[in-house]
Amino acid sequence: MTRQEMAGRGWDELDILFVTGDAYVDHPSFGVALLARCLESHGYRVGILAQPDWRDPEAFRVMGRPRLFAAVSAGAMDSMVNHYTAAKKIRRDDAYTPGGRAGARPNRAVIAYTAAVKGAFKGLPVVIGGLEASLRRLAQYDFWSDKVRRSVLVDSKADLLLYGMAETSMLEVAKRAAQGDFPGGTQDIPGTAYLCGTPAERFVALPSYEEVSEDPRAYGEAFRLAAQEINPFCARPLAQAHGARTVVVNPPALPLSESELDRLYALPFKKRPHPSYAEAIPAFEQIRTSITTHRGCFGGCAFCAITHHQGKLIQSRSEGSVLAEIDRMAAGSDFKGTVSDVGGPTANMYGLDCGNSEARARCRKGSCLYPRPCPNLKASDSRAVRLLRKIRQRKAVRHVFVASGVRYDLMEAQPQYFDDLLRHHVGGLLKVAPESTSDKVTAIMRKPGAEVFANFLGAYRRRCNELGKRQGVVPYLIAGHPGCTLSDMVDAALFLKRHNLRVEQVQEFTPTPGTLSTCMYHTGYDPLTGERVHVTRSDREKRMQKALLLYHLPESRPLIREALKSCRREEEGDRLFGGAQKPSRRHRQKRR
Repeated sequence: MTRQEMAGRGWDELDILFVTGDAYVDHPSFGVALLARCLESHGYRVGILAQPDWRDPEAFRVMGRPRLFAAVSAGAMDSMVNHYTAAKKIRRDDAYTPGGRAGARPNRAVIAYTAAVKGAFKGLPVVIGGLEASLRRLAQYDFWSDKVRRSVLVDSKADLLLYGMAETSMLEVAKRAAQGDFPGGTQDIPGTAYLCGTPAERFVALPSYEEVSEDPRAYGEAFRLAAQEINPFCARPLAQAHGARTVVVNPPALPLSESELDRLYALPFKKRPHPSYAEAIPAFEQIRTSITTHRGCFGGCAFCAITHHQGKLIQSRSEGSVLAEIDRMAAGSDFKGTVSDVGGPTANMYGLDCGNSEARARCRKGSCLYPRPCPNLKASDSRAVRLLRKIRQRKAVRHVFVASGVRYDLMEAQPQYFDDLLRHHVGGLLKVAPESTSDKVTAIMRKPGAEVFANFLGAYRRRCNELGKRQGVVPYLIAGHPGCTLSDMVDAALFLKRHNLRVEQVQEFTPTPGTLSTCMYHTGYDPLTGERVHVTRSDREKRMQKALLLYHLPESRPLIREALKSCRREEEGDRLFGGAQKPSRRHRQKRR
């Protein structure tokens, strides 16, 4: 991070300079650190500028001009999501900054940092990546400006965009740059996007930026076409005209093999923040003793960005790799015997895969679970169960928790994982994410319906009682999601009441770039079905939806009464505000 550190390694210049909106934590959960260690292991000299002052050119020159290129990332979050709430109010903290202070990175950080690098180093190639660049690689609806913006590759004037996890594409870009190839002229690397005139090869032509910015139907069609090209084994290049130039998005990079993933996690990470920081970094404290076992998610939830960034295919580490990392962590002086989390985007997807390689090679579905589990999905829990048992047997480990959340709709096919989870790995509360308990809304979200959740909840409580454990469930729920009306939210609140569930926090839907839900929010219809959906735009209605999910709080009652009156369901007030309830006649009829 400094000239002094360069001198300590005998470097007179860098090969690659990373610029990131996060503080530098040398941990594989932080993308820039993972890529930097990966490049270092292949002989490249890498420097990291963490949260530099984008208004000061000298802040970018502290380690001199890199020999090959600069790599820019906004950090682990989109900078606009990092800065603003769903109500567009400025956040007061930033978990990726020392002391949790807000304001250490600019709005639209990829654009601002790229401009700063190009101002500091004339003619230096700039490669952009990370979550912000990944989800904005095509023309995208931007909630904060309430308009469709151009691809961030165009707006930033970067030379190349890397999307996804990017280890293989970054290594290939570095290799070619070292051989003298300019990154802006590199057009055949999977997991990258570039600008050109008219593409020479076969591609899927998307409606142009000009079309999608003016016509919601064209925007939806562009999303539908792009959504079919997420499988790296059969995806075709996408092309979207932006004026006289075209943004071409190459197919995703192939998933890493188990051995490749193991090698990444075996790199010599310090597993702590850079020593120059005097204050704690909240995001690091949260994952300090956690273990990532896999990446990717085949759930395909409409509101989630994981599939668009990490991919649909599950990539799992070997047991030996995970256990070796735990042993290294346990050898540290600050380890107290607790592994805070063993998982990934969804903990019980570890070790799962498609059981039909031919079908996988041509699959264009966005989800392996919706509307029902794919018959080709191998959902066996044997690998996850074996791994957790081996972790529990480590002498230095006293407690092992699964805190990253589970897919409860997989539990029927994973009985032993379910039992071990409840016996050993729930720290009092289990996180699950039904997101809604209205069947109409869960269908729009591409989530399992209320009956599946109710069945899981019943099985969970019965088994906890049999084990003599007092363990609860924390359901994550979203207010204001496209398709959700006030009446739908009344149904959701009544479900919570019937099942004696009290939600502590409710997430208000935020239209983040690149997701299906955001497309529905912007256009007012589902691009994959063509059906119109209700979109909640009124702040008052959003507050009423949120209040219904927090039905048990006395302060929610005035808004709940207003909501019940608005949807002509005042009679439900007594059932929501009273004691334990039985299903209403209306609910029994709906179940029939």
